[in-house]
Amino acid sequence: MVAGRGATLLHFRTTGGHAMGGLEETSMLTRARYPDLASRTVFVSGGGSGIGAALVRAFADQGSRVAFVDIADEPSQALARTLGEHVRYWRCDVRDIPALRATIAQAAAALGPIGILVNNAARDDRHRLEDVTVEYWDENLAVNLRHQLFATQAVVPLMTEAGGGAVIMLGSISWMRGRPAMVGYTSAKAAIHGMTRVLARELGGRRIRVNSIVPGAIETARQRALWDTPDVEREYLDQQCLKFRLSEDDVARAALFLASDEARAITGHALVVDGGLAQTSVVA
Repeated sequence: MVAGRGATLLHFRTTGGHAMGGLEETSMLTRARYPDLASRTVFVSGGGSGIGAALVRAFADQGSRVAFVDIADEPSQALARTLGEHVRYWRCDVRDIPALRATIAQAAAALGPIGILVNNAARDDRHRLEDVTVEYWDENLAVNLRHQLFATQAVVPLMTEAGGGAVIMLGSISWMRGRPAMVGYTSAKAAIHGMTRVLARELGGRRIRVNSIVPGAIETARQRALWDTPDVEREYLDQQCLKFRLSEDDVARAALFLASDEARAITGHALVVDGGLAQTSVVA
């Protein structure tokens, strides 16, 4: 592997001896190159912003043909325009499984058989236990869990016909940490761990690898707008082993590796990308 296009200088903003606010980029982040990805068609759910947009950019930078879905038209269309003709956006609500299946078929017809699926779409809303209704619970599973199974089901025939493929689920360390005030979200993300293991066993004979990425406290525009404060940042950094805020690109780098032939022997694995936040060791 060789360094990617657009090498960059990185520095940390520091406050009180801690790195604060993540990485500041002076140009595109340097990435490893995976030549096999240049011949692949990738499908990303929830690709219009945050981690999803970083995934779309990262695969496009590798030369992949990238299809992505979202329900936020304006940023999604802008992203697709920026990245060129090999990146296509379809508006699709992943809660609508027939529409998701139809969109996957359209993407495959337009860009070629899907060899890499990244089940990214999710929404980490906060909610008190007392406020959870049956309808809200079902909605949480639809947004955060159900589509991951049915999108995988839809691409399996395409991958099987092509001789194999890679599926990447997006989990979260929130359930590992017993994060309160989001039991619907954390339950869905915990279930992804089991789904990954079962599907890896079931699909391995078809040369389809299934892994999950388990992000920690990733600094995104949504997190900054809704929940991140200086105190929250300081708490994350105090609890992480690595003293910098993680970016969406840290997740994208892991996805490129797991999707590539460099990870040909890896399946059923949950790759934690959290700077050590989920460690149970006690800070001295």
